Amino acid sequence: MALEIGDVWQNNQPVGDLLFLKDVVKGKETARMVPVNTDGQKAIRDLISWHIERYGYLEEQRPLFMSRKGGHAISRVQAHRVLEKAFQSAGLNGKLATHSMRKTYAQRMYDATGDIFMVKEALGHKSVETTRQYLGVSYKKMQAASRAIELASNRMMVLLHSIEEISTGDLIAELMARGVDVSSAVQQMREEREPTRVAVAGNKVVTFPRRE
Repeated sequence: MALEIGDVWQNNQPVGDLLFLKDVVKGKETARMVPVNTDGQKAIRDLISWHIERYGYLEEQRPLFMSRKGGHAISRVQAHRVLEKAFQSAGLNGKLATHSMRKTYAQRMYDATGDIFMVKEALGHKSVETTRQYLGVSYKKMQAASRAIELASNRMMVLLHSIEEISTGDLIAELMARGVDVSSAVQQMREEREPTRVAVAGNKVVTFPRRE
């Protein structure tokens, strides 16, 4: 909870990028930037409005998350109580901790980008293996994948290991049902199946003797 007003409010507006200073390593000070999205900027505006209403003015060095009982930043315990109250008021359930928001941020960024190295940089991890521990299976992606493999009741499922067990005609019909252009395959069948004629009717391939 070490953020100060000057970290998030500059030039009379919310920052677009939040600068985090790291430890000084070998005489060099390192830092990382984290972009602040629209929701984050709105939250900053609400906090600034609260500070002005309560204190009448802004002070850059004042803690952003102030304790109501004194002139210092709230503790982790206080932050958890505030978060828990908001969690319950929203009618949510499940396991909650202040670290949960950090994990949620990591998961949503990974779901949006698929780039674990980007998530690593955003979280400030030294190793991507640490970042992996933050990520789980995306339920939304699991739902989408499940829907993608659903087949209509009148469709035939072709498995790779059974492709040799079905006829060429059934295979072409299945490909047609999936939107694949099979015109060249049908033409080849016409040429190879003399004196048999091949025709396409709907999603079916029909063969019958050629008339003399």
